Amino acid sequence: MRGAPFLTVWLGGIWLAAVALPAAAFPPATGGWPELARPQFPPSAPALPSPDTALFASRTQLDQIGRIIVPVMLNGQGPFRFIVDTGASHSTISPRAAAALGLVPPADALVAVNGITGTDELPAVPIERLQAGDLVIQNTRLPVISAPMLANSDGILGAAGLTNERILVDFLHDRVLITRSHGAGAVADFVRIPARRVRGGLIMVRVLIGRVAANAVIDTGSERTLGNLALRDALHARGAVDTIALTTPVYGATSQVSTGEVAIAPVIALGPARLAHLAVVFGGFHIFKLWNLEREPALILGMDALGTLEGLSIDFASGDLYVRSPDMDNSGVIVSHNTAY
Repeated sequence: MRGAPFLTVWLGGIWLAAVALPAAAFPPATGGWPELARPQFPPSAPALPSPDTALFASRTQLDQIGRIIVPVMLNGQGPFRFIVDTGASHSTISPRAAAALGLVPPADALVAVNGITGTDELPAVPIERLQAGDLVIQNTRLPVISAPMLANSDGILGAAGLTNERILVDFLHDRVLITRSHGAGAVADFVRIPARRVRGGLIMVRVLIGRVAANAVIDTGSERTLGNLALRDALHARGAVDTIALTTPVYGATSQVSTGEVAIAPVIALGPARLAHLAVVFGGFHIFKLWNLEREPALILGMDALGTLEGLSIDFASGDLYVRSPDMDNSGVIVSHNTAY
């Protein structure tokens, strides 16, 4: 008889099937949004480049969603390319990387994995030592996951489980640093956004979507930005989004497939940042229930929004969030026009 899973983890990343918003969802061409702002979802996550030309901090652009990648050493071998996921409580490994290490998951070593769309019990492999920058984790087990959200990477680095580290992502110079926090404080030329750590180490901030206040989880592992049904209904009540939305299948780290409603959100105020023309996928997703974010308006900010910034930094010791945008003026105000669809 199979034993119960010894560990429960969650992964916040999603991937969407190919879908494009109809022209009717947008203002007329005259005085409306630029043509490039019309979101069109690619059919899959972009494949990562070869190691010789690999980017570690790729920005969100017109034809692809950005990714944050770090080199990771596993049991003294590598480096392997892991996606940094601030919405994941635990790291994972791809079947390809596990095979490269000669690791075969024991039949009784199962992990309960909670994703955006549901829960699965998956095999796990033992790892004696995982190192990424100053981060060292010893004697752990990594669930073996193969999903579109991996985008041909070797695994996911679950950053929500970090406690004393700081991550600095410099999209302009293709640089990702993981260091000890040491109470370093402010990041030069970045704007601090008040944040707090909640269940499992998630980074949560308050945002304003049009005139609707909401909680937002910073999730670098998710391609797309998600909204819960409470947020959708609040925006509907104010006439801020179209009540006739396009639907799309939503895929996560588990086998379940959900359906989401895609709509263009009003401008999202993230501290001094302004994120405009962002296509949000609304739905009653499993992850909102898991994170106790069902009742009040809530958002999961993915890389479609975060990847438009020039830089992003999270201090997991203090819970501070810092951002830098190409449109930041001397007063620290940002206007990010997301055209990456």
